[in-house]
Amino acid sequence: MSETIAEVIEAEGLPDSYAEVVSTYWQPLATHIARAATARKPLIVGINGAQGTGKSTVCRLLEPLLSARGLRTVTLSLDDLYLTKTERADLARNIHPLFATRGVPGTHATGIGLAIFEAVLAGRTFTLPRFDKAKDDRATIGETVFGPVDVLLFEGWCVGCAPQPLDMLAKPANAMEKSDDPNAIWRRLVNRFLAGDYAKLFGLVDMLVMLKVDSFDRVLVNRAEQEVKLRAANPDAPGLMDEAALARFVAHYERLTRWMLADMPARADIVFDIGEDQRPLTLPDGLSASASIS
Repeated sequence: MSETIAEVIEAEGLPDSYAEVVSTYWQPLATHIARAATARKPLIVGINGAQGTGKSTVCRLLEPLLSARGLRTVTLSLDDLYLTKTERADLARNIHPLFATRGVPGTHATGIGLAIFEAVLAGRTFTLPRFDKAKDDRATIGETVFGPVDVLLFEGWCVGCAPQPLDMLAKPANAMEKSDDPNAIWRRLVNRFLAGDYAKLFGLVDMLVMLKVDSFDRVLVNRAEQEVKLRAANPDAPGLMDEAALARFVAHYERLTRWMLADMPARADIVFDIGEDQRPLTLPDGLSASASIS
């Protein structure tokens, strides 16, 4: 049985007043998804957003909202598709050192993602993998989901990202790229991955929703807040990062985050502008206001 809205708000550490945000923004989104699902089931909905925009929280809220509409909904996080630490170490040793850090295209097991999508579309049982960020490694046990599923929410920071034009790859995006990728080998490979298996995975998304921050500057602040939560939950975990490590970690994401902020709003089906408080600023065009919470 899915959580109630009140239970999700409490579990996420949100104030009781967040129920109004659910009513104003996420309820209309759920209605929009439900209407699309009546015409096409199963429906795969991509939820894109830079780090710390609240993608996982939105999906956690959408599950009971859609359940109340009779739609069995499951969430797959792109983060849970990360390669294991050992696999990324192999990539770093054999292809490029920057692939040791999780995040960019090339560091995910896209084959697992494609297999899950195929199972969903066929109404079969499948297993959701789980990645432990505190340990920086994939968990040994996943979660079995018995089919069929009506809606699959697929959330991730680069879900739906398109490859960059090749001429944009020449100039480093930051100091890390300048020092660690002076010949643009890493970023060209990342772009090639985007044009390959990632394009196949993202091509199966029926509806793309973007949670859009105003600039990349918000990403480090938002990601730092996530790290605080991870540290509070597991203070002795080996994968936690200090301020310097976090800044370098986020630098791996900068190029594509800036690219998506420029490119994706025109391609996404729905765009929510997200404010500094990590709440939507306005209701996107095409969504109808709703006052009730299921």
